[in-house]
Amino acid sequence: MSLTAGIVGLPNVGKSTLFNAITKKNILAANYPFATIDPNVGVVVVPDERLDFLNKLYNPKSLVPTTFEFTDIAGLVKGASLGEGLGNKFLSHIREVDAICEVVRCFENNDIIHVENSVDPIRDIEIIEVELILSDLEVVENRFNKIGKKATMSKDKEVQKEAYILTKLKEALEKNIPIRRLELTDDEKLYIKPFNLLTSKPIIYVANVSEDDLLTKNNKYIEKVREYAKKDNAQVVVVCAKVEADLSEMDSNEKEEFLHELGIDMSGIDKLINASYSLLGLKTFFTAGEDECRAWTFKTGMKAPKCAGIIHTDFEKGFIKAEIMSYEDLKNCGSEKAVKEAGKMRLEGKDYIMQDGDICYFRFNV
Repeated sequence: MSLTAGIVGLPNVGKSTLFNAITKKNILAANYPFATIDPNVGVVVVPDERLDFLNKLYNPKSLVPTTFEFTDIAGLVKGASLGEGLGNKFLSHIREVDAICEVVRCFENNDIIHVENSVDPIRDIEIIEVELILSDLEVVENRFNKIGKKATMSKDKEVQKEAYILTKLKEALEKNIPIRRLELTDDEKLYIKPFNLLTSKPIIYVANVSEDDLLTKNNKYIEKVREYAKKDNAQVVVVCAKVEADLSEMDSNEKEEFLHELGIDMSGIDKLINASYSLLGLKTFFTAGEDECRAWTFKTGMKAPKCAGIIHTDFEKGFIKAEIMSYEDLKNCGSEKAVKEAGKMRLEGKDYIMQDGDICYFRFNV
């Protein structure tokens, strides 16, 4: 599943430092705007303790986790929709991602320049939101201008429908309302999908705090961000980019010990990866055996044959049945044999909707 989340934010909020830590890539992270000129793409492993369990149980020759893609997009500034900073070039990069992770500066540091000269996360969020809205409004107005006159003169229902949807979008954007906050029908969502509207994309707010605030959990800005995020029913993930950069240089044992010292059960990056994965409606099924244990990504609502096709197209073409046990049943019973003896191994057909944590063996014939 080639879905990707774009990391956006104003300059100097910690985006590139966080991206470096996420992907362990040595991209340029500098204390001045526009250090990241072209979008950098990194593939990360999705942390999953279930795969660790399967590894211990089967001791396979090969262990393959599922992955997720992040794109680091250069810092936006006020006026980007009009070409300020590096302008529409970056807005076009955001159009290519499926979800937005917006990094918001929630730390004080006089040594790190803020492009607006003060720390105010809500102002920063609104600056970016306005730029994305203005860019979307331009797209919608251009399309409306092409069909507006035709819609008033024509009796074509499809043209009238298009004009109605465009009017609905235009009125919302003119009121500074992002498209993701509108109640749209499935048909309307399908219609606007090709437009790749920036404000229609799901969003996560990433509150970047100082090391001290991470430890004390006392930060006056985070609650403001959480309150704002409610407008989008969005999640807020708290990270300290500096700590995450340190963690990325450690091996697994050092990392676990460091997290324990900090009193944290999971790193901010792991929380962000899981939150982004979930935001896009992605889930995981597994194949397991002595040769290989592997995690596979699928989209919520996919049926068994489509999931089989993720492994190989022949599996989908010749699909017969899926032999399935849930991860929880395997964990509770302790072995495949015990799962079968407990009557919890199931044979599912073509209409079976795959569930997160299903462990599968696909029967097929081509």
